Amino acid sequence: MATATYPPPPPYYRLYKDYLQNPKSAPEPPPPIERTYVCFGANYTTDYVLPSLEEQGVRRLYPNGPNVDFKKELRSLNRELQLHLLELADVLIERPSQYARRVEDISLIFKNLHHLLNSLRPHQARATLIHILELQIQRRKQAVEDIKRRREEAQKLLKEALGTLDGQ
Repeated sequence: MATATYPPPPPYYRLYKDYLQNPKSAPEPPPPIERTYVCFGANYTTDYVLPSLEEQGVRRLYPNGPNVDFKKELRSLNRELQLHLLELADVLIERPSQYARRVEDISLIFKNLHHLLNSLRPHQARATLIHILELQIQRRKQAVEDIKRRREEAQKLLKEALGTLDGQ
């Protein structure tokens, strides 16, 4: 009995046998998935929606609304986290049996911090994309300048070569 290290390719590879001669002979890719789909038994959506803290059953520790000062709120939550960590250390030293409430408070602060940071992800993605595009523009401008400089050098060399030919 023969065994193979790798399984054979799936049968649809035959659809691409004439691809090199005629690239249009390959089948069209499947359409993009829209709305919801099931993967490994879980439902997913293609819409990017950050669920609110209330939908997740978590109490919000910062004000809700479109005009949230993220920097101020992140600093505030960070200070509150530091305070609660110090309080947890005190409780663990003095009353070790009463640590659970402090851990829950710290967990709540972490969840709020995490949610606040996740709400900044679209802005971060836009800023990263803008930065990448600006770098591409800069590189292309440098390439154009380099081409212009080399063209001028080549024209100069051609003029010198014509001058030496005419001078003989």
